[in-house]
Amino acid sequence: MKGSTYHRCYCRDAETGKPLGKACPKLGSRKHGAYSIRQELPNAEDGTRRSFNRAGYETLKEAQADLDHVRGLLALGKEDPDDLALVSDLLVKVADEKAQLPDIEETRNRLKAGQDLSSRVTVGEWLDTWLAGKKIRKSGITRYECDVRVHLKPRIGHIRVDRLRVSTLAEMFTAIADANEEILENNALRHALKAELDAVPIKGVENRARRKALRAELAGMPPFRRTTGAATRQRIRATLRTALNDAIPEGLITLNPAAHVKLDPAAKPKALVWTPERVAQWQATGVKPSPVMVWTPQQTGAFLDFVAADRLYAMWHVIAFRGLRRGEACGQLWSETNLDNGSLTVTAQLVQDGWEVEESDPKTDGSFRTVALDDDTVAVLRRHRERQQKERADWGPAWKDTGRVFTNEDGSWLHPGKVTEMFERLVTASGLPPIRLHDLRHGAATLALAGGVDMKVVSDMLGHSSIKITSDIYTSVLPEIAKDAAEAAAKLVPLQRKTEAEARAKAAAEAEKAKRKAAKKAKRKAKKAKGQPKINPSAHASLTQAIL
Repeated sequence: MKGSTYHRCYCRDAETGKPLGKACPKLGSRKHGAYSIRQELPNAEDGTRRSFNRAGYETLKEAQADLDHVRGLLALGKEDPDDLALVSDLLVKVADEKAQLPDIEETRNRLKAGQDLSSRVTVGEWLDTWLAGKKIRKSGITRYECDVRVHLKPRIGHIRVDRLRVSTLAEMFTAIADANEEILENNALRHALKAELDAVPIKGVENRARRKALRAELAGMPPFRRTTGAATRQRIRATLRTALNDAIPEGLITLNPAAHVKLDPAAKPKALVWTPERVAQWQATGVKPSPVMVWTPQQTGAFLDFVAADRLYAMWHVIAFRGLRRGEACGQLWSETNLDNGSLTVTAQLVQDGWEVEESDPKTDGSFRTVALDDDTVAVLRRHRERQQKERADWGPAWKDTGRVFTNEDGSWLHPGKVTEMFERLVTASGLPPIRLHDLRHGAATLALAGGVDMKVVSDMLGHSSIKITSDIYTSVLPEIAKDAAEAAAKLVPLQRKTEAEARAKAAAEAEKAKRKAAKKAKRKAKKAKGQPKINPSAHASLTQAIL
């Protein structure tokens, strides 16, 4: 197929107004006019002749480069007429839209994968389509929508899906991390301005004017925002990775760049126990040693004793001893609770979407589980059921039969957010060091490990998807358990040698023994010498001379 470059200008005859074309006297100058290219394409299905035309090149070199590019694209279909037709259709569309010529290698890959060569779907458009087709619980959709709205669409929504690169995503996450400094600075300024507003008296003309000006300044500032930590950035990447994985079978991309971008790892906080030293430090500074804190058995017992009269005591008890999640406890059904056999089966949970509550399946497949109940917990639940039956009788027709084990006084669902607020108030009133409601679940795992329960059994009780999750979270158990384990390990190895400390102690003991022995000997010698008669030396000498 023929193709060529040519030099032309758009000068017109002054009298006729017709283009001069090759007759232009200035066309011999390289700086006059522009270069154009023309490449013949295979005829359309109806036999119409087609060609790729483009003008406006400043140099012959630029024009020749694009002509070679067009020919390179056409060469991709030289062995398959269908591929050649697809490439030709693509070039016609590119010429009509005056768009950039597509990359040859990328086009080759799309041909091999059977993808649409003329796709122009942006990341933002695909994310909207992807979200609309997701069939998951509402809270999960809300989380995805937040990641898309706040981070993904503003930063990469304009980029074509097939043009998205690993380097582009790396730059995006770097920008997100860098924005944290600006967020912190804006938050600090807003806090300072709010503190200044609170300090201005309400009465007085000048004070009112000052307060009005400060409120206007506050209204013009960015709102308080949370920084985007490493864990959140990992979650954003997971959202994008899931969305782009679904774009592959749609033929939009062949490689998921989100699966290859590297981010700083999000270190999960380890569970620490409230030892006396940590409690003292918290009382002095008000700072928790870790976001995840666990009560000792004594502290857990003190809390349960403190809330013994609370109408939801049974729920605190079950979470503390059997490790149910908040949503699982709120959603537990009496039909799935067998007090005669001493077990309950987790089949549902109540979750929040914003402030609304909806029923949902458990968090993971592993969260569908049967939890064994000890005799004391069974007795607690029996008393709770009797109390609930009395409340049902008191409410009469107004009672809402939700079938839940733990409910409001009228039988309606417990709101998970309000349950958390109730727990925090009880902890504060008890005077115990603070923990989150979820940390009460951590405490159940720690108590089980302290009681010698196998890690796999604890993992099943908590509903973790793998034992690795359990071991990663609960590497720091109660101090006395760690001490016992260390002593047990040390006793397994028989050692004949003495340690340096033991040798020093033995040497000191032997020296002390020798010292006492020498002192006793000296004492005996002195005592013996004291019992003999004293002899005058001069008299002794005279007596000796006389004898001689």
